[in-house]
Amino acid sequence: MTAAAPASQDILKPHLEIQGGNRLQGELRVSGAKNSALVLMTAALLTEDTLTLSNVPPLTDIDGMESILVSMGVKVRRSSETIHLQASDLTSAEPPYELVNGLRASFFAIGSILARMGHAKVPLPGGCRIGARPVVEHIRGLKALGAVVTVEHGVVSATVPGDRKRLKGASIVLDCPSVGATETILMAASLAKGTSVIENAAQEPEVQDLANLLNAMGARISGAGGPSITVEGVERLHGCDYTVIPDRIEAGTFLLAAAITRSTMRIAPVVPDHLNSVLQKLRDCGCVLEFDGDGIVITPGTIKGIDITTQPFPGFPTDLQAPFMALLATAQGTSVITEKIYENRMQHVGELQRMGAAIRVQGNAAVVEGVPSLSGAPVNGTDLRASAAMVLAGLVAKGRTQVSGLNHLDRGYAGIEAKLTASGAKLERHCS
Repeated sequence: MTAAAPASQDILKPHLEIQGGNRLQGELRVSGAKNSALVLMTAALLTEDTLTLSNVPPLTDIDGMESILVSMGVKVRRSSETIHLQASDLTSAEPPYELVNGLRASFFAIGSILARMGHAKVPLPGGCRIGARPVVEHIRGLKALGAVVTVEHGVVSATVPGDRKRLKGASIVLDCPSVGATETILMAASLAKGTSVIENAAQEPEVQDLANLLNAMGARISGAGGPSITVEGVERLHGCDYTVIPDRIEAGTFLLAAAITRSTMRIAPVVPDHLNSVLQKLRDCGCVLEFDGDGIVITPGTIKGIDITTQPFPGFPTDLQAPFMALLATAQGTSVITEKIYENRMQHVGELQRMGAAIRVQGNAAVVEGVPSLSGAPVNGTDLRASAAMVLAGLVAKGRTQVSGLNHLDRGYAGIEAKLTASGAKLERHCS
């Protein structure tokens, strides 16, 4: 087994070089929600008509989903942040392994493929290696809707028995409020015969966004955003024009960028209800927030240590655990951050320690002793949100920080260096 390259060699990889210690100013603009756009794209499989999505962020994950849909026969046309999808002539119900393996959200297409074509074969997904994230709930839901599902050699095969190849409505109680399972079942049930009820459903804004899109396409869904969702199946869905919601995780990351650099900034567009738990934690640690039309003006005060526990929405989002830890590493006092969603989501701790952070991990919790300053160092973003945490730490660290792992960063943040540079940060991308 080959030993991992030492951190000092990270500067030889593609990386961002950040000169820390600069205050930010002005406004940071938030792109469309990646986690929403990816699933909305798969909804195009449910209709023969054209689905037009706007406010789609230009990210590598979006490119990956486009490739998957094209491989199945979907016609795709993109212009700026608008994407037109037409699935009138689907040629395959089996997206290829080499495309699906790198993008977890691609698995959620199994619900729409099955509902539209009556059969589907989808490889088990890839994505960030932050935990097991099993698809058991997806499979249980599809079986409850009448599908015959098998898993063999890493591929999930699903078939709707009978002549009409139409799923049947059912009552489904999820063991845990899985976002992906809720979205998969929503799409499958939208074309099922009869009424489906999803109990213990995920309440995330991205689930609400999918339900709103499906309703705009002619579905009959009520209760999205709560723990119980009712879906009255319809025989067909039609195309529509739809705008993706702002990315609440990018908005939170930018609020944290302002806080960690102790800068007054405006972040927009933001839907405050999508970030209530994060906004409260920012207030708790010493930030003043003012709502200004579609944006938030943040004014950091003295940043104090606080405790955070990640939870499903409306609790504190796991996707902002690592970025918030970067801020608390610079706070006065002690913070305790408990991760209750993913078992492997503390990989960024070692990288923050490399920059001088005083953090110790105890099981699924990290105890963070705030330090007066961080220092620049070569660090690696081990997953999407860890890479964002490294960028935030680099913005405030003394000296230069080299952040590698940009393949992760580019999956979830559209043009982050250009946005930060325009606001006064000093950072530059190096390709080798």
